Amino acid sequence: MAILIGNDTRLLVQGLTGREGSFHGLRNKKYGTNLVAGVTPGKGGSDVEGVPIFDTVREATTATGANTSMVFVPPPVAADAILESHDAGIEVIIAITEGIPAMDMARTVTHLRRGQRAAALIGPNCPGVISPGKANVGIIPGEVCTEGPVGLVSRSGTLTYQIVYELTQEGIGQSTCVGVGGDPIPGSDFIDVLERFEKDDLTKLVVLVGEIGGDAEERAAAWVKENMRTPVVAYIAGFTAPPGKRMGHAGAIVSGSQGTAAAKKEALEAAGIRVATNPTEVSAIVGELL
Repeated sequence: MAILIGNDTRLLVQGLTGREGSFHGLRNKKYGTNLVAGVTPGKGGSDVEGVPIFDTVREATTATGANTSMVFVPPPVAADAILESHDAGIEVIIAITEGIPAMDMARTVTHLRRGQRAAALIGPNCPGVISPGKANVGIIPGEVCTEGPVGLVSRSGTLTYQIVYELTQEGIGQSTCVGVGGDPIPGSDFIDVLERFEKDDLTKLVVLVGEIGGDAEERAAAWVKENMRTPVVAYIAGFTAPPGKRMGHAGAIVSGSQGTAAAKKEALEAAGIRVATNPTEVSAIVGELL
């Protein structure tokens, strides 16, 4: 198995007619993802290299049976695009867009979590999701991935690529790699993804990649201790980050004694999770545990 996306994924791209949307959407298609539609208001009836374009997500889902959407639209309208996918019945929404206003995401996440129908939102400001050998939705380079038993969930896009590469170099494949994004209000957090991995028969070990800021890693550590049998290995970025200075992501900022890498490492280790000091050590620990 895999989580979130797989052989049954039918992908539509909101913004497929744009430069970034077409580049990555067609790249996902080349990987083997079943790209069935694009959505751009006002361009319905056209196509992008044979992929039909629709004016609305509902039209696209009705015509193609799309069940997964990738959001590649500008920040001011990205939250509305997410809501449109949800209201049209899309099951998995993967928002790549960076810079969506926090208030927009607060409204959107609240709507999705209080809605009558469950839908998984990954992102925004994330690299997407890949289930190696099955489907790729986002910007994760499929060339560095290989099929196997290790799940990965990460707040950092770049570290996702680096650690997957380190695992692959050691002959350790991945079940699914999920970039949840580094914004303060994500659609899914570590616990949401860890819960899916715990139920996945293919995933035998999970790598959690965190960074400074917030308390997502501490909450994940407590949840793992109480709920997971699957082993977890972690890596935290930002041990040398100065307090009060945002490092990269909007959510990666240390306030006083809260959100430091040292505090996260302490919480993870207290939950029985081994914490690596660098990406290369991650693959070494994973290989040892497997």
